[in-house]
Amino acid sequence: MTYQERLLKAIPGGAHTYSRGFDQYPQNAPQILKRGEGAYVYDANENKFLDYGMALRAVNLGYANKEVRDAAVQQIDFGNNLTRASMIELEAAELLIDMIDSVDMVKFTKNGSTATTAAIKLSRAYTSRPLVARCADHAFFSYDDWFIGSTPVQLGILQSDISNTKMFNYNDIASLKKLFDEFPNQIACVILEPAVTVHPKDNFLHKVKELCHKNGAVFILDEMITGFRWHLKGAQHYYNIQPDLCTFGKAMANGFSVAAVAGKREIMQLGSIEFTGTERLFMLSTTHGAEMSGLGAFVETMKYMKDHNVVEHLWNYGGKLITLMNETAKKYGLEKNFVAGGIECSPYYLTFDKDGQNSLGLRTLFSQEMIKNGVLMPWIALSYAHGEKELQITKNALEHTFEVYKKAVEEGYEKYLVGDVIKPVFRKFN
Repeated sequence: MTYQERLLKAIPGGAHTYSRGFDQYPQNAPQILKRGEGAYVYDANENKFLDYGMALRAVNLGYANKEVRDAAVQQIDFGNNLTRASMIELEAAELLIDMIDSVDMVKFTKNGSTATTAAIKLSRAYTSRPLVARCADHAFFSYDDWFIGSTPVQLGILQSDISNTKMFNYNDIASLKKLFDEFPNQIACVILEPAVTVHPKDNFLHKVKELCHKNGAVFILDEMITGFRWHLKGAQHYYNIQPDLCTFGKAMANGFSVAAVAGKREIMQLGSIEFTGTERLFMLSTTHGAEMSGLGAFVETMKYMKDHNVVEHLWNYGGKLITLMNETAKKYGLEKNFVAGGIECSPYYLTFDKDGQNSLGLRTLFSQEMIKNGVLMPWIALSYAHGEKELQITKNALEHTFEVYKKAVEEGYEKYLVGDVIKPVFRKFN
């Protein structure tokens, strides 16, 4: 049996995140990975790939960073999970509070989904309202039903959960105002990312906050992706906006499992226990939420980022990469068929057929050819380990890839693609 067959037999979907599934990669992608080091990953046979997936953006320093590893191991030596709150638990909490302008209190957990869902629960408790307004342009907020019910994948979800989440569009304040007008005094919170592919326009984030407070709703910024990439203090600092609640994860601990819900004391303390006589909110309770190895990794990751100007490096490298990709595409006459863009610290690329239509077939082919040339680029996530050497490797891979890509645009990708086209994660049928 192949690794893929064994994975699918043992694990529903073949992985523990759908974006790691085989349907998200071309047929020649490594079916399983053994290890990572710096900006590279290695498959079971020690084949080496320059990686731009970076563990779904969770690794921002580079794989197996020694300082972070040693900090995590020290906490493992201390016991890793104790009967009461640990020293590193307090240190990590106070560090996040000190770093993020809007944060008075924080609760740690192991993944982003539980953090955002805790923010939703806090908002509903704080406002005594049922509805959630979430940004339709942002790809993922949680595996919980309040979010998944707003996607095409609704099997197993109650109609009430589907009905209780409403959607608005990014940089379109009128679409959010329409929701508040349509559902007066019913919206508990608005949740969105500060930015993804474009910056907010015309003070959009500030207008969202103003609308929320005018209508008695909680303003939540999900910084799973933007946190510790846009700025060490988060994209909220970069854009000069303070949310009521915010969530973090991904790059917090360079691949260790750490996420957080944080924010204003008056909302966060609804999950407290010291106020005798107040109604209790069971906010979040996880045995491994404050696992010491992960929090030790978080503290050391933040120190490393400060000492090495990691955020500045991400912005600089991303700018160079966007320019390289677009210039190479233009060299092959593909500037209309392959476009790199986005915010420099978090770039993207788009693939278009000869009629100008977005093409998953060409995207799959691009990924296939990059893998042939030693580069795994399902999307673009950057790390401190990506340097000039990696930029040159990427340049060489792009040159060879666009030779095939150009033919595929002219003759059809079907002639050059081996295997199936990648599929959207959120689809009603497999």
